[in-house]
Amino acid sequence: MNWYHIFDATTEKWLTLAIFAACFILILYRNVKIAYVSLAAAALLIALGIISPTSAILNKVDWDVLAIYWGYGMLAIVFRESRVPALIATHVLARIRKEKYALLFICALAAFLSSFMANPVIVIMLAPLAIEIAERLNASLFLYLVGLAISSNVVTTVSMVADPPALILAMATGMTFLDFYWFLGKVGLGTLSVVGVVVALGTLLVQFRHLNNTVNIKEEKIPITYGPTIIFFISVFTLAFIPMKHPGIVGFLLGIASLFIGRKIIGEMMREFDWDTIWFLIGIFVVIGTVESVGLLKDFADWLSGTGLKSTTAYLAILTWMSVVISAFVDNVPYTILMIPVCDYLAKALGVSVWPLYFGMLVGTGIGGNITPVGATANVLACGMLEKRGYRINLWEYMKISIPFSVAAVLSVHLLLQWLWL
Repeated sequence: MNWYHIFDATTEKWLTLAIFAACFILILYRNVKIAYVSLAAAALLIALGIISPTSAILNKVDWDVLAIYWGYGMLAIVFRESRVPALIATHVLARIRKEKYALLFICALAAFLSSFMANPVIVIMLAPLAIEIAERLNASLFLYLVGLAISSNVVTTVSMVADPPALILAMATGMTFLDFYWFLGKVGLGTLSVVGVVVALGTLLVQFRHLNNTVNIKEEKIPITYGPTIIFFISVFTLAFIPMKHPGIVGFLLGIASLFIGRKIIGEMMREFDWDTIWFLIGIFVVIGTVESVGLLKDFADWLSGTGLKSTTAYLAILTWMSVVISAFVDNVPYTILMIPVCDYLAKALGVSVWPLYFGMLVGTGIGGNITPVGATANVLACGMLEKRGYRINLWEYMKISIPFSVAAVLSVHLLLQWLWL
């Protein structure tokens, strides 16, 4: 059954553009819960006859992304409760003697764990450890929590499940878990991103070089459970080695298994999970899908390719650093969904491979959120913890840490993409 149409194609395009712009402005300023904004925009597009409910729900919403996001979100909660991260932290910190290395370890641990879990969960998980060390050493908590937050957010492209934008790209292009490390006979985005993370952590070591207080933390015996770790490795193996049309099945089963493991706290798990992001994703998938259907993304790509530039090198730089700047202020999920088809159109217009454009855009999108205190959820959480403890968030002091860290990560990956992929 065909859905009704009230307006002609040109009018539909202008109405879609207006709704899209209003949606993004409200998302940017966050005066209204962003899940409400995206769902309202999607509902308005359906009500105006621009897209049908069937097409919106069945064709535009990527249910595989939602299922995997839910599954790994559930896993993150039971993994934290298993106490494995706490055991790792206390084991290593008991062997570190200088404050700068203890702080660097916390940041490195945050980066490692966030490669497989949502970064807000990592901030919540490791913040008590960072606070305890800062209080024992009578040190500034600002460095600890800001370092923790930006480190948890720098690994957004290290693995397929590190962050929603990476997952969205993987599902949109059919990439597997291992494709992030070796792809089309070349070093993959995840491997290149690891280099970027190491370089970024190196900038923190430079910034923390004066923190030479002696650390004296005794190793604790922490009882742990292995169930969450086991199902995590099973899920990664399945995504990496078993081809399937709908990888979201893995995410769904992972979520069910996590609920079984955490059945004693199932109510807490359901309350703690970030349901707002699920609803937000449903709405924004429909909005961006409609923007593409009416031809606006092709128009934007035609405009970019019509600027007179013919160099893939130039477009790689534009997409990478434009994404850094925009993602410092705009949520990276809708931006990623928007830019994937733009990269497609642009690559076709230039007659070049789309993969370096995808990768540059995604790296800039993921890490750009680190630039400002509101650019990523992890940053917002860390700054909220600081304000509760009487710290005033000075934007310049924050950016003195975040800008060198983020630019170093993006620049190193950008240069490697230029060298290996163009």
